[in-house]
Amino acid sequence: MTDIHTLGELRASGYRPRSIKEELRENLIEKLQEKDKVFEGILGFDDTVLPDIERAVLSRHNILLLGLRGQAKTRIARMLVHLLDEYMPIIKGSDLHDDPLAPMSRYGKDQVAEHGDDTPVEWVHRNERYVEKLATPDVSVADLIGDVDPIKAASLKLPYSDERVIHFGLVPRSHRSIFVINELPDLQPRIQVSLFNILQEGDIQIRGFKLRLPLDIQFVFTANPEDYTNRGSIITPLKDRIESQILTHYPKTIDIARQITTQEAQLTEAQRQKVLVPDLLQILLEQVAFEARDSEFIDEKSGVSARLTISGLENLVSTAERRMIVNREDKASARITDFWGVVPAITGKVELVYEGEQEGPYGVAINLVGNSIRKTFLDHFPNPDKLKKGEERDPYGTIRAWFSGGNEVELLNDSSEADYRKALDEVAGLRKLVESQLKLKGDDAYLFMELALHGLAEFNVVNKEVVESTFSFRDILANMLDDDLFDDN
Repeated sequence: MTDIHTLGELRASGYRPRSIKEELRENLIEKLQEKDKVFEGILGFDDTVLPDIERAVLSRHNILLLGLRGQAKTRIARMLVHLLDEYMPIIKGSDLHDDPLAPMSRYGKDQVAEHGDDTPVEWVHRNERYVEKLATPDVSVADLIGDVDPIKAASLKLPYSDERVIHFGLVPRSHRSIFVINELPDLQPRIQVSLFNILQEGDIQIRGFKLRLPLDIQFVFTANPEDYTNRGSIITPLKDRIESQILTHYPKTIDIARQITTQEAQLTEAQRQKVLVPDLLQILLEQVAFEARDSEFIDEKSGVSARLTISGLENLVSTAERRMIVNREDKASARITDFWGVVPAITGKVELVYEGEQEGPYGVAINLVGNSIRKTFLDHFPNPDKLKKGEERDPYGTIRAWFSGGNEVELLNDSSEADYRKALDEVAGLRKLVESQLKLKGDDAYLFMELALHGLAEFNVVNKEVVESTFSFRDILANMLDDDLFDDN
């Protein structure tokens, strides 16, 4: 239909005006009937959030998405654009997207009155029918609704009593569009009040002008739950006018979290081809986020964004890539020691409570990684704390004895693949443990050998020290003796 250029041609084509909410509803029904994916790339919400959004669209509701940071609220709002018609006709030159068959503004009505069926028509793509505003304390009523423009009055030689001197704000300019306000609680209460009439009656008032603009807008708001934010709140009358309030959530399983992280991580093609991140480490990385959401050091009301693991995966790959470049190797496989490079992605993504501040961001990050290693270790090996005393077949006996003999092993962040494997092979009983418990042999065993070493350190079977870029493992008693000697001196 985009080859239609006049009002008369549009009328003859059989076009009929409809509200944006009807448009979204009808297109959603069509997609559901055809079993098309409505929210492509949104994972983990298939049985919770997405059906609620579809029900809200079918009900022609304005929507409030409530959830902690990093829960895809804004992305979901942006994807509603795909439920709009690809192109929409407007009166050419209209700032308010006037429907040619139902003009709303003074400009649109004047054009139809002057030109009749020859009124020029142009087409707007659906991507241009999405308007997004981040709520900040400095947003004004003029920004959202509009104000009198003295410059326009002077240039057009019009008195201030003429409505043509009005400069319309973002909301009127979003007529027949989707309008999104992110972080709604940050909007000052007096500004929130200005939205009352728009949501309820669909009209606005600017500087006392008696305007009756029947705005047609699909509103979508995003916010942290009111009890979770100290920055502000959604005033009750406004909340009452938003028909559907939908709660989002973090991934409920490691598997879904992995899919999200893999999908969103910005890796180069070279990194994807040359750096392998084994499944074990992907699970370990996601476990860090799960541990963070339950940590006593982190403010649960602030949340732990999915961006933690996305940035973490990018850092993990880059750490392995850097090692590959330094050692002039063709390929690299990530290791547990590479999580040293993930720490910066953790420290910037968590809000600490008082106890966490005492530990410090670095200490909390190391604690999270350690707890994740501990949990992952128990998924593959017996719990050292639950072995019966005097049990003849202690799976860790040979390893304990090797370290008790005064031996130690160092794993350097930047060590070559050959040196990394040589260091692990030196630990007596380590390979046998992996082969007997997991039935792994050859090259596949090395990562689990490293996991066993880090895991035993978490259970205090051996001692682990981190000095700059070196992980040193030694007998726990030997370390205590060294401390005693140091104290005596």
